[in-house]
Amino acid sequence: MLRFTQHIIEEIIDQYLYADKTKRPWIIGFSGGKDSTVMLQLVWEAITQIKELTGIVKRDIYVVCNDTMVENPVITEYVYRVLDKIEIAARDQGIPVYVVKTIPRLEDSFWVNLIGRGYPAPNNAFRWCTERLKIKPTSRFILEQVNEFGEAVILIGTRTAESVQRAKSMKKHAIKGKRLTKHPSQANTFMYAPIRNLTLDEVWYIINTMPSPWKADNSELFQIYSDASADDYECPTVITDKEHKSCGQSRFGCWVCTVVKKDKSMSALIENGLTWLRPLLEFRNQLFNERNIIENRMPKRRNGADAINGMGPYTPKYRATVLEKVLSAQKEIQIDRPHVELITNQELVAIQTLWYRDLIFNYTVSNIYHNNYNTNINMEKQNKKQEKELELLKKSCEKNSRDFELIQELLMLQKNKALLNKKRGLKSDIENKIEEYINKV
Repeated sequence: MLRFTQHIIEEIIDQYLYADKTKRPWIIGFSGGKDSTVMLQLVWEAITQIKELTGIVKRDIYVVCNDTMVENPVITEYVYRVLDKIEIAARDQGIPVYVVKTIPRLEDSFWVNLIGRGYPAPNNAFRWCTERLKIKPTSRFILEQVNEFGEAVILIGTRTAESVQRAKSMKKHAIKGKRLTKHPSQANTFMYAPIRNLTLDEVWYIINTMPSPWKADNSELFQIYSDASADDYECPTVITDKEHKSCGQSRFGCWVCTVVKKDKSMSALIENGLTWLRPLLEFRNQLFNERNIIENRMPKRRNGADAINGMGPYTPKYRATVLEKVLSAQKEIQIDRPHVELITNQELVAIQTLWYRDLIFNYTVSNIYHNNYNTNINMEKQNKKQEKELELLKKSCEKNSRDFELIQELLMLQKNKALLNKKRGLKSDIENKIEEYINKV
């Protein structure tokens, strides 16, 4: 065992056994990337040594992986295989490591917000995705643990050598003489960064020399990073021997991310042979380029207020266009990767419900789906029921079209809240609609 890895393992053992005598759980944020992989390997080794030393491991460790549902498919496939191995190895080795997979709620998913509600593609000024896709799903699990045990400790794979900004942030939240720091926003939650002092070269050295305790092939992870490395990425100068080619520290994220100008990692993966990803990159670039076209945007915000520069949510026409492109990209990818799903059926149903709520009747999800796949998605019953309801409502309100509009909007509000399991705010939404109607009359 190398000296710097043994030092970290000994620190983890001390923190686990002696520095903290409570049973508050440890929560490891696991992305499957290089840093979280190294951190989990070192924690696993520490737990193994504790078990050999004491014969018992008292504290539960949760490996929490959040799937935004728009992750790079290459990474998603790899991570899910690794998580399966972690579950099996923990059970076979008798250590209290439990895998938890979190996903956004339906109402928070990327496509429900972008295509359903018309939110523009995220940028630095309106980065609505991070909270909904990443923070909230994991925070809910952490809150459950805090409610049960009173407190929880989150292990993070951040390193001071990552960047100057990262080093400043870690120093800002550090408590002198303490390994744990308070979570900036989560009450009764602490953070612990066991690999904070590792360099990039040391991280890659551990990955390539330390056998995975859950029997994963770390060379696959190295290869993914290597394939995703562009020329301008910082690369470690030494790995383990001259056989290893240079590997970057590519950052993987959502394949739809428009916060960055270019997705260099996906471009590099395509250049290195994963050409089946090309439809995703082309769609992502279109989403980026078409974000600020005024013709694609509505003049008012969703709450009825005037939008800045007339750049409100996407128009119904553009939302339908985006859905068409998503399904087209999905169909093209499924030629080589039939199991890859870019958008779920539940999201499609939620999108249609939101379109009805926004009084969008010129476009339907089922028609767009049929045009792409030449088959009907299971929405026909819902659509026929919707048409029947509208027909009956129109007959009942023949003398006053305004009543028809009001009742229709109130029904859509209730149905939307029911489908998305989001009853909160329904009463105030109904009151606002009725007040708006009265003011118009």
